[in-house]
Amino acid sequence: MTRPLRLATAALAASAALLLTSCGSDDDKPKADDKIAGADQGDEKSPSADESGEAGAEVRRPKIELPSDLTYKFDWSRTGDKTKDAVLADTEQYVQAVDMAIAEQEPLHKAYRFYSEGNAAAGSQKFVQEYVDYKDRITGVKRYFNARVDVTGGKTAGLVYCEDQRKAHNKSLKTGKTAKAQAPSKDDFVLYSSRLRVNEQGVWVTETTTSDRGNATCQP
Repeated sequence: MTRPLRLATAALAASAALLLTSCGSDDDKPKADDKIAGADQGDEKSPSADESGEAGAEVRRPKIELPSDLTYKFDWSRTGDKTKDAVLADTEQYVQAVDMAIAEQEPLHKAYRFYSEGNAAAGSQKFVQEYVDYKDRITGVKRYFNARVDVTGGKTAGLVYCEDQRKAHNKSLKTGKTAKAQAPSKDDFVLYSSRLRVNEQGVWVTETTTSDRGNATCQP
């Protein structure tokens, strides 16, 4: 059958940028690779306080732990501007934190809420909840590219970037089966536009995110 659940990325209302996938049988047992593996990215000192020029105590970031069969390619180079690079780094953590919440089936996971607030946090909660309702998570490779950062006054920023979803799929936590991918199309690519601000801890938190699936900017 076809389930009304689609693949997206962090901080969106689930209906905004979702890719339809099909589901397999529920007869099989879960597979061993569903075990959550550490990504060696968490519990480290925050680089944002220094990179954004903000003073204050060092921040302990939430540890990001992801399934071993879910990987990321952030194909954007550091700009050389400390503030812009901090925006990119914190966005990377936010994207992965939402997927960790999905893998752990926790709609109110503290990790993504560390990197978001307001509409973005509410959208992430709704998105994660849909995966919880269907007992699914994400597997495969998620690729991000064509990032552009604009900073205003050193305190707020706009970020536009693309996602390639061709190699990322839904996976059933009940059966261990990965949903079959649909035929390739322009809708495998999504353009995102986010607004961020730097908080008192020096962390760039996402406040809003919008998306445009199939946008010509992101096509190969």
